[in-house]
Amino acid sequence: MDGDIIDQYRFPSPHPGIEVFVVTYMSQGLKVKGFFAAPKGNGVYDGFLYLRGGIKNVGQVRVPRLIEFASRGFAVFAPLYRGNGGGEGNEDFAGDDRYDAFAGFELLRRHPLVHPGRVHLFGFSRGGAMALHAALMAENVCSVAVWGGVTDMALTYQERPDLRRMMKRVIGGTPNKCPERYRHRTPLYHLERLKAPVLIIHGGRDENVSIEHAWRLERRLKQLGKPVTAWYFPTFTHYFPPPANRKTVQRLTQWMKQQPTV
Repeated sequence: MDGDIIDQYRFPSPHPGIEVFVVTYMSQGLKVKGFFAAPKGNGVYDGFLYLRGGIKNVGQVRVPRLIEFASRGFAVFAPLYRGNGGGEGNEDFAGDDRYDAFAGFELLRRHPLVHPGRVHLFGFSRGGAMALHAALMAENVCSVAVWGGVTDMALTYQERPDLRRMMKRVIGGTPNKCPERYRHRTPLYHLERLKAPVLIIHGGRDENVSIEHAWRLERRLKQLGKPVTAWYFPTFTHYFPPPANRKTVQRLTQWMKQQPTV
């Protein structure tokens, strides 16, 4: 069943109060890998699904980042996506691998350390599209946060010449040749079904994922009358300076905990 944990083992944690596990879980019949991090003890916490950016070896999950969120009172799960870390299948850039995000949500929702009505989705960079797709597939998502997030795959193809070869290979062609495949991977076209409140975080000088992605998402959500909050940082790039990053993590986790239970 999607989200079932079939194996896990401890991973060395750099934080004395946080336990970390490498998890193997099920997604569409595939054994997929991920990291789970949570405060020690038998409490019940808000769930935090961390959806990474990049693809393959680019943008891999970093355990210290997960601990940053877990230390604020969350049980955090980060899928590595299919085909990574020894998992089965092949990653396909917000195609079928979106089910790995959905299965990660189910894993958290059923986890004994997690309040099932308080599971939040967080996506960074390409993970922004993954978070939005997962929120469209799942029931009872408490909130969605998109940080420097991709929301339009055709726009990514236009903006990132360095990614075009990969995108043509993984998606099957260009946006002109295969518009329906890019549309399928673009959450902007499917937001009517979204129920969870959305937080958008983006740097104005982001050259990896332009701020246009954030503007398009905010505009579409407002057109549909969906709850959306946007924090824009005009001087920041894709990666925030450490002090600003810490402050923003604090603000976004506070925002998540203020959202009503579903």
